[in-house]
Amino acid sequence: MIDDQSDRGVFELLSLHDYGEVHIALDPGTQLRAIIAIHDTRLGPALGGSRFISYASEQAALTDALRLARAMTSKAALARLAHGGGKAVLMRPEGEFDRAALFTSFARAVDGLGGRYITTEDSGTSIEDMEVVRKRTRHVCGFDVSNGGSGDPSPFTALGVRRGIEACVKFRLGRESLEDIRVAVQGVGNVGYHLCRELAAAGAKLIVADVRDELAQRAEGELRAEIVPSAGIHRSECDVFAPCALGGALNDRTIPELRCAVVAGAANNQLASDHNGEMLCARNILYAPDYAINAGGLINVAQEVAGYDADKARARTLLIYDTILEICERSAKQGEPPNRVADAMVREILQAKR
Repeated sequence: MIDDQSDRGVFELLSLHDYGEVHIALDPGTQLRAIIAIHDTRLGPALGGSRFISYASEQAALTDALRLARAMTSKAALARLAHGGGKAVLMRPEGEFDRAALFTSFARAVDGLGGRYITTEDSGTSIEDMEVVRKRTRHVCGFDVSNGGSGDPSPFTALGVRRGIEACVKFRLGRESLEDIRVAVQGVGNVGYHLCRELAAAGAKLIVADVRDELAQRAEGELRAEIVPSAGIHRSECDVFAPCALGGALNDRTIPELRCAVVAGAANNQLASDHNGEMLCARNILYAPDYAINAGGLINVAQEVAGYDADKARARTLLIYDTILEICERSAKQGEPPNRVADAMVREILQAKR
């Protein structure tokens, strides 16, 4: 959920998101300004990416960290992983900086938490950054395959989303395959492009948009996708709308304009507010909760903790189909929007562990 929390105090924010603990790491020498949010550890050590982007304010960075870490708790719970939710937000410095030195400093902060938080890559970070972190702490995943890591998680995220879309299409449209299903993919970066490849291989017809023209053109040239303007892709007539870019794509303005039967994509925090789930339900549009459908990348990196096995990671990712189908069935039976059903399922899992 995305909402305006700019006027809330720190402790009010922690209470709002049902926290836990937050750690601040500051190193003027390397320009490190990091927030590590540990939302919940009932299922195991918190696992979540390290986001390295520019923020308008420290408050915005804190809110992002809290919101994302809480979503990681939900994602891990529904994926039946032995991990809680955590997230690190590193505020990108203005001007020049030593990237390796900054991530070395961040690694020391992670190591100081003694394993309560395990980091991995996220928006703005890479496998190369995790290799730097790995030199200073063992509490890291997502590093290079040659060193026993799992590599790029994007293909696994895309695989899980494709399986989730298949579950939604079966439940909502009564179709056993994606052959000739029209899917509008908003954002064809790392995950979005891998999802397009998965969908095209399954016979789906693609509509794509991206703020970077070259990425949309790649999907057009390689996957025969139809390109539409980025600002209006949610208005495309299709069977499935797949948000795979920034959060908040489903809001009071866009939902009335949707022309689809299903919303199922890879983006985090797709609902701008909880009530937007009710809006989708009122329009008879089936929504696959983002943290349930996009857990493939987390499943993949979590496998590193026990010793990486790609086959096991893939097998567990394929089970996202069953999770999404269960959410759909419970939603229909209870008359509740899927996002509220998924939230209730997470609470059940966490309370059982308590």
